Amino acid sequence: MQKLRKSRITNTPTVITHDRSNCGLSLNSPEGRGSVAGIKTSLNSPDASLTARGHAGQNLRVSVVYVLNKRGKPLMPCSPGKAKVLLKESKAKVAKRTPFTIQLTTATGETRQLITLGVDSGYSSLGLSAVSQDKELYRAQVRLREDLVKLNSERKGYRRARRHRKTWYRSPRFLNRKKPEGWLAPSIQHKLDSHIKLINKVKEILPISKISIEVASFDIQKIKNPDIDGKGYQSGKQAGFWNVREYVFHRDNHKCQHCKGKSKSSVLEIHHLKSRQTGGDRPENLITLCSTCHDKTSRGALELKAKPSKGFKAETFMSTVRWKLINKLRELGNVVTHTYGYITKQKRRELKLPKSHTSDAFVIADGTTQKRTTSEDFIKQVRKCNRKLFKGDRSHIRNTTERFVCGFQRFDKVLCNGVECFIFGRRKTGYFDLRKLDGTNIHSSAKHTKLTLLESAKTLLTERKPAFLPMPEGRGFRAGGF
Repeated sequence: MQKLRKSRITNTPTVITHDRSNCGLSLNSPEGRGSVAGIKTSLNSPDASLTARGHAGQNLRVSVVYVLNKRGKPLMPCSPGKAKVLLKESKAKVAKRTPFTIQLTTATGETRQLITLGVDSGYSSLGLSAVSQDKELYRAQVRLREDLVKLNSERKGYRRARRHRKTWYRSPRFLNRKKPEGWLAPSIQHKLDSHIKLINKVKEILPISKISIEVASFDIQKIKNPDIDGKGYQSGKQAGFWNVREYVFHRDNHKCQHCKGKSKSSVLEIHHLKSRQTGGDRPENLITLCSTCHDKTSRGALELKAKPSKGFKAETFMSTVRWKLINKLRELGNVVTHTYGYITKQKRRELKLPKSHTSDAFVIADGTTQKRTTSEDFIKQVRKCNRKLFKGDRSHIRNTTERFVCGFQRFDKVLCNGVECFIFGRRKTGYFDLRKLDGTNIHSSAKHTKLTLLESAKTLLTERKPAFLPMPEGRGFRAGGF
């Protein structure tokens, strides 16, 4: 790791000092009063020792600047103009670039207001909104990882195959591991930990007084059949059948669902539309095939037209972790309250807000007439690293890809032709694939000499975007900041 760090050479200057004139011009730039373009940060941390640049073609104004006291504890945020004066008089230094945060170098008063953090929890997306009495101070939408189940299943298969090949003499390791109390599946536990991590990230820059979370309990049977009641919960579709296999045969009329019996094969098989690890053994993921069609499908010579129906992973996740999330936050010393989805929906409609995770979080935080921010942070969660020794489908070719190419690595935030973007692909020749977090292609083959490092890669990639606000006449929605 030390060797990799030493080879990290970029176009970023090795010594970056505080430049008063740059700070003053950047906080009052033509792109919008309060932007942080051009501020030079100190070398206290890898994330802060970067040159901040503005977004080309966008007017993403910084409505507030977050403030830390001398001990690194959060204070009430200030205006960009106030931050400019503090930086100019050397009473503060830049502590963090995203979101832009300064730290005071002198002792000061620490009066705090009541700030409520609204959390719109979810399976794949998360909304955050910090609201004070008169305005919204923070707004973010987070896209969580959804590849954990597939990756864990793949790792499980590799480990099982290795144990079968190398240690065949050992007894099977099955049902001989006791799970601790409160155990959750790894994918669910990761999402729960991600919620807590994101909440703590907000608490690092704002003195949060209270956390309000939306919880929900879903009746899966009621979703499938709205008319179900009473004994209907005990007499489902599989009632009277010995097992799932018999039910699927009966549902498909004991006939191959691809060739409809044209192959003349008398042997029927149950086939998983998605893998058992990712799709499960639910009837919606199973289909009846004859042995001929099943063999072709297993070899990849036949592609089925039937697709599995959408499951209820999100609903199950919300029902599982709703109280665990609240109790965990309370154990950490937070004041936590909860609300329900129907209350959020009613308040959002009364305020005529668009349906989004940030709008729901604003309502959850008891937001009503507070002035909202014109931009929001879009955060995407990615995997930290990939330590696979071999890549490809049974290629047995060792992975020799270097982590750093010309001083850059994947998911680094860089500046290319005045546009902030992220590295999504790299080549050993020194050319990179640059994109936005939403997948917008910026440059498919940018040379490393044209790039300037802004932030090192991390698991939470942040990009500022314009927020959507209701039009004054209530005739639709407009993008704030334009």
